[in-house]
Amino acid sequence: MLSEGSSFIKGLFLGSLFCLVMSTLVSYGPSWHPGQDSHLHHHIKAPSKEELQRLPEAQRLELSQRVRVYCAIMVQPKNLEHWTTAKDTWSKHCDRAVFYSPEGSATLEVVELQEQDEWARMRKALRHAYDHADDLHWFFLARPTTFAIIENLKYLVLDKEPGQPFYIGRVAKSGELEYVEYESGVVLSREALRRLTEALEDTERCPERGRALWRLNEEKQLAECLKYRGVFAENGEDTQGRGLFNSCSVGSLISESLARRPPNVLESCCSDMAVTFSGMTPNQMQVMMFGVYRLRPYGHAFHDSLMFLPPVGSEND
Repeated sequence: MLSEGSSFIKGLFLGSLFCLVMSTLVSYGPSWHPGQDSHLHHHIKAPSKEELQRLPEAQRLELSQRVRVYCAIMVQPKNLEHWTTAKDTWSKHCDRAVFYSPEGSATLEVVELQEQDEWARMRKALRHAYDHADDLHWFFLARPTTFAIIENLKYLVLDKEPGQPFYIGRVAKSGELEYVEYESGVVLSREALRRLTEALEDTERCPERGRALWRLNEEKQLAECLKYRGVFAENGEDTQGRGLFNSCSVGSLISESLARRPPNVLESCCSDMAVTFSGMTPNQMQVMMFGVYRLRPYGHAFHDSLMFLPPVGSEND
């Protein structure tokens, strides 16, 4: 009887301790205030070609000139080849491309963050981007191993208002948290970034270094801070529901498609309006640049409703 009583007391004590720990974690975790704007997760789709063709030509031109993108590319001095390749290829198509590094470089222009922690670097880079964006209202955060087709990104957000809180990419889920995978690239509207900069001021809800009992990697920390301000992850898709942000290279996607659906390799591989491919080597990025921007069948005219012109003075291919 005595041992049964001891077991009961021990169980009661352990149960109370568990509840105390869980309550502490919940109180430290960022949460969304019900009074804030509700912009719940859904699938973000680009406008269809038919919708665009119904618009007057003047309106299509105005739309194409309005969407301008600030690219924040996170680099490391030890990965100099990736850095220089990203600089020489796809980043030329950004309206402004800024490289952020934990330390300075003697050969390449960079914003020196003086931070080794990934989350602390991301916070500083996004705050810097917001403060120096001028009239650019869309932001693209990427690693140098990501290849981005900026024109397709512009097409995706063409009919979206940057004054609304958009947080777009390839959505994944961890427990109850939906977040955009950093490796596939992260798109933020100006309003989403504005709310993030406000959240970063709240060290209780959005701590700079995380907490010993509640430590998340940088992509989840970003999602938590945005969620606290009522901004939720949204999956970027084409009109057929295919994802536009890819977590691997084109070659890997084709190999997977061949193994899964040999008769429909291209259809099941990836969208022809894809925005990103990830995990690319410098050589693969050069090949992508050639295939996407330089290779053209002579005499073939593309009948797109819009044209995204390169930034003035850029070395755009």
